[in-house]
Amino acid sequence: MPKAYASGVVAADADTVWAAIRDFNALPDWHPAIATSHIEDDLPADAVGCVRNFQLVDDGPTIREKLLSLDDVARCYSYDFQSHPFPVRSYHATLRVTPITTLNAAFVEWWTLYDCEAADQEAMNDLFANQVFTGGINALIERFGG
Repeated sequence: MPKAYASGVVAADADTVWAAIRDFNALPDWHPAIATSHIEDDLPADAVGCVRNFQLVDDGPTIREKLLSLDDVARCYSYDFQSHPFPVRSYHATLRVTPITTLNAAFVEWWTLYDCEAADQEAMNDLFANQVFTGGINALIERFGG
């Protein structure tokens, strides 16, 4: 199974960064590629099992993702695709924030394990790791300085 991974150091404490990204429906607030988002069926955005339905910018595709776990102590959540336009199967992603205590900063890492045809793997790794995950982490870095 391929793994796409990105990480970065954000110049804010881990609790502050976690507060910004914890809301499963808050992608448009911090990720520059997301235009709009809503949680289906009027469920709370922190209810495991809720589905976020969001559209990418520039009239991009709509994607639906299901919250599989949310852990405030470990500052992480995991989700999977419910519907998407990508040539992948078995997509399971995790976003985690860990404190860097000596710097009063946060280490943010975002990754996915998924399956796809071998011919699509390089493009999907680039999309997920470099565009989606790094794009989001860089937006957090810019937002909090550093």
